[in-house]
This record gives sequence, C-alpha cells and structure tokens, in this order.
Amino acid sequence: MSVAPQYIPSPTPDLARIERALVSVSDKQGLVELGRALARHKVEILSTGGSAKTLREAGIAVVEVSDHTGFPEIMDGRVKTLQPSIHGGILARRTDAGHRQAMRDHKIAGIDLVVVNLYPFEATVARGADFATSIENIDIGGPALIRASAKNHDFVTVVVDPADYTALLAELAAHDGATTLALRRKLAAKAFARTAAYDSAIANWFAKQEGETFPERLTLAAERVQVLRYGENPHQQAAFYSDGSRRPGVATARVVQGKELSYNNISDTEAAYECVAEFKEPAVVVVKHANPCGVAIGTDQYSAYLKAYACDPVSIYGGIVALNTTLEARTAEDLNKRFLEVVIAPDATQEALAVLAKRPNVRVLLAGSLPDPAASGMTLKSVAGGYLFQGRDNGSVKRSELKVMTKRAPTPREIDDMLFAFTVCKHVKSNAIVYAKDGATVGVGAGQMNRRDSSRIAAIRAAEAGELAGLKESPAVGSVVASDAFFPFADGLLAAAEAGATAIIQPGGSLRDKEVIDAADEKGLAMVFTGMRHFRH
Repeated sequence: MSVAPQYIPSPTPDLARIERALVSVSDKQGLVELGRALARHKVEILSTGGSAKTLREAGIAVVEVSDHTGFPEIMDGRVKTLQPSIHGGILARRTDAGHRQAMRDHKIAGIDLVVVNLYPFEATVARGADFATSIENIDIGGPALIRASAKNHDFVTVVVDPADYTALLAELAAHDGATTLALRRKLAAKAFARTAAYDSAIANWFAKQEGETFPERLTLAAERVQVLRYGENPHQQAAFYSDGSRRPGVATARVVQGKELSYNNISDTEAAYECVAEFKEPAVVVVKHANPCGVAIGTDQYSAYLKAYACDPVSIYGGIVALNTTLEARTAEDLNKRFLEVVIAPDATQEALAVLAKRPNVRVLLAGSLPDPAASGMTLKSVAGGYLFQGRDNGSVKRSELKVMTKRAPTPREIDDMLFAFTVCKHVKSNAIVYAKDGATVGVGAGQMNRRDSSRIAAIRAAEAGELAGLKESPAVGSVVASDAFFPFADGLLAAAEAGATAIIQPGGSLRDKEVIDAADEKGLAMVFTGMRHFRH
C-alpha cells in the first residue's frame, strides 16, 4: 500500500496563467472554437490523434504529444500520454522550489490546461458492442490525466465537458489568459465526479459480464437533472438525478409546459406511468400520493379516461394523469376541467396541446414511448447505513396460471377483471385491495396496517363514487377483488363479500387458506390463487 508523501503546501495563487494546454478529446463538439480562442491567447497546444487532426485542419497550430515528449506513441496508441514529461508538467507545484528544480533538471515544461474527455465506453456498451470492443473503449490515459490535473488544481485547469468551454474562455478573456482558483476548484470537482462515474460504469458492466447481479462492491453513478425547490416537505432539500438507463418515464420525458416539477410530482408521475404501461389496451391511470386512485382500460382513450375518473372523482383533485396512448383533444378538454398537477403520455396531438395550453400551470410531459413492464432492472432504497437493492417487480400472471380454489369457478368476465385488478394491485401500496368491474377500478384500499381495513376502505370509496354518480347501488356490487398478498384471515374477504363482490384473486399461501376458502364457498364467491405476491412498500 502506497503512502502519500508529506510536505508543507506552498502558497496557492488565485490567478493561474495558461501558457500550455494538452487537448485530447473523443467528443469534438466546440473543439475548433476552443482551439482558436486558445491561439488568440498565445497558448501552445499539445494534442494527439484525431484532436490534433481536427485542430490542424482548422488552421490551428498544434504540437504532437510525441514530439513534445520525444517518445512515439506505441502499442496502437495505448501508450502516448503516460509519460513523466506529461505528468510531471501537470503535477508540478509551480511555487515549490524543489518541483521547479526537478522540472529544470529533467527538461519538463509545465502544462497549465488539460482538456480531456474519455473514450465513449458508456455509448459503446449502450449500442451493444461485443466484449472485446467494449474493453478497447476503456480509457486509461484519459482518467490519469484528468485525476492528475484535478489533484493539482491549485495551478492546473482541467475541463472534461465541452459545456464548460464557455466559462473557461470567459475567464481567459477577463483575466488576460488566466483562470481563477474558484473556477479551477469547481472544474476539479466535476473532473473527479466524471472519472468516478466512468469507473462505476465499467465496474457495473464487468460485473454483468461475469453474471453478478449483486457485485461485492456496488457502485452508483447518476447525473443531476435539476435541483428541486424542496423535497417531500419544504424543509427538506432535494435534487433529481438520472441514472442514464433511458427507461421511458419522467426522467426522459420532454416537458411541454407547466411549472417546475416538484419532488412529489416526479415520484407520483413515475408511479402513474409505470402502472399505465402495464396495459395493451387504451388505458388511463390517475395517481394521488403514489397510489392509483383510478385505473381503467377501454376500447378508446376517452372511454377509459371516463371510467378511471369515475372510480374516485374526489381524489383526482391535484392528481397525476397518465395515458398509454397519444393524448387526444377530447380527453384534454375534460382534463382541463380538473385541477391536475401533471399529465404524462407517450405523445399528444397538436390540438390536445393547444387545449392544455389554456391551463399553463399544468405540467405536460411527453415520454415518447412506454416503459416495458416485463423488462428486468433494479431498484434502490436507502436505509440507515446502507441500501436495499432488488430486481424491479416485473412479474405478471397469465390466465393459464390461475388456480381455482372454490366450488364455483369464475366466469370469463370475472377472470378478465381479476387479471386487470391484480395488475393494478401491483402498483398500490401494501396492504393493497382493489375492486374492479368491466375493466375499471371501482374502489382502491391502500397502505393500511391490516388487509381487512384496506378491503373496507376500498368498499367505502366505491360506495361514495356511486353516490356522486347518482347510482342506486355501489359499483362494488358485482365487482371482483384483488389482494396483493394472501388473506391471513377471512375477515378481509368477508368485507368484500359484504360490499357485493363476487370473485377474489389473491396469491394464496396462508396457514389459514382453508378457512378463507370455506368462507368464500359459504358466500358463493369464486376465488383463484396466483402463487405470486406483489408487496409494495
């Protein structure tokens, strides 16, 4: 194990003049403009390969790194900047007499600016490159240059992102070819974050190649999308990060209109869009506080929306509406009658957008496509001192997998509604109970400490919605009921029967399954077991 040398730091200047720059980038965006600006400030530019070629073709003077070091590139360019004359020029502390003497003794010229972005490893992997190609796109010299420059930011400016060229050139113009310590520190922090993210991407890819779902060391890298006004509550700070996976949803969606998304908006919108993506038919999901309060499928978008709204016309106030088809003007007209926080869909017609523009505070997001509910993926949750890491709940149940447990078998219509309700149940906080009829939820009970109360609350919601609609009986009458986990006692099932439900779908597996089955038979209910649980905490 190496030990860092101890020394007394020499004074750090605020302004560090740039006389020599090393430029080696894979992303050529803005490179010519940068080179021209450096030339105007009489900065000598060292460069390699494609970067040198691009600069020369633009008429900008460049010194090849091999000419500067007196040592040629070898091993197909694998070794070109890993040289004492390069790293000594970067790491030397300019105010340290011993370092200055070492530079004179070994004829090392100082390098004051390092502009490097790395081989595109992440993009190479994302396009499905083979193992050997991916390995060749692991940058070695680039991270070494970046880390050396960032470490010696007292004297050296490091730039890893073309987006920072503007700030760099503004400082050179304002300070006669020098940068401030404040900018150098800011860029150094960004540089270390970039190499950390790069190494994280490589480590995660390598673990995947080795078949490790849960590697010994979990590395995380995410890019900040925005700093939020606050978190779940105004006294909490918060920010939104993207993990780069490009899964369609709130992280990738185009914001068409509306106020800035809040922490709760983002969380709830994600919940709504993941739920609506479960369905092939036109579907609409209304979410409030991360729970679906209305879900429906239909032969067309508008009919699905009306059924979803009817489930809980009270809770939609201030809610999130997600659609799995292109938003149409007719639906948008009705949405405009409600106070909503967010509307998200894969796309929208121009007519629909014009309608929603009349409510400019409503956030409208177009995600381009739908997430694949069957795709594998991981979810992360923080706990004190660590993380819980698990696979996304991409489980689903087929009709052929249902096991009839009661004397009465369910009808084909009941089975359709059971599968629909059980799918919705997957997206409701446990303990979760969902009443459904004719492809629509009619009552949802979420997040209760016992299943009986969830069943009762769902029945109450159904009855209240029926009263608001002027119906003579609760929509729960003739419905089916889904439970995300087994009924540990018969009381939750009996509450559903009392509300008028005719069939039950649940995972099964309780020690008291026989008691629950007997209760269903006594009430004339049909009941099926799925063998799959959908806890959601």
